[in-house]
Amino acid sequence: MSPIKLSDLRPTPGSHKTERRIGRGHGSGRGKTSGRGTKGQKARSGGHINRSFNGGQTRLSKRLPFLRGMGAARNTFPYRDEYTIVNVVDLTAFEANAQVQPELFVKKGLMTPAESRGLIKILGGGEIDRPLTVHAHKFSASAREKIEAAGGKAEIIPVKVYEKTKRRKDEKAGTPAGKDAGD
Repeated sequence: MSPIKLSDLRPTPGSHKTERRIGRGHGSGRGKTSGRGTKGQKARSGGHINRSFNGGQTRLSKRLPFLRGMGAARNTFPYRDEYTIVNVVDLTAFEANAQVQPELFVKKGLMTPAESRGLIKILGGGEIDRPLTVHAHKFSASAREKIEAAGGKAEIIPVKVYEKTKRRKDEKAGTPAGKDAGD
């Protein structure tokens, strides 16, 4: 077998397609109008038709009603707090007198690490038979009752609330924020 030379290298058959040479005379098959047909918007340079163009008919985006804002019309609300739900029956995975933190939910496979970094709510589905100290952001009334009836405690993890930056309630009362009434 002879050694490979640079001059012998070729692309794999079928992997390289020769480009079209447009506007190079009659013999090329794409001379004169260069494959664009004759006249019209698409034959001109820069002749682009918007993808929403509907052949002169009123386009779909104009025919649909306005869906402004959030809530019922859009069925979305981007500022809603999303809670990861854990039922009281799931807490039976922990030993008696345990301090149940969000990280422990991950270790027991009750939620993903990403969910444990978010907000957690304990709901009252099922029963609990052991005392636990449960740390979560919210508890339903039935969940709190069941945890305390079993001799445990329901402790709320405080959520950081950021001060509003633009306007505050005292501005609505008539005095701008940061200024004294005597000025």
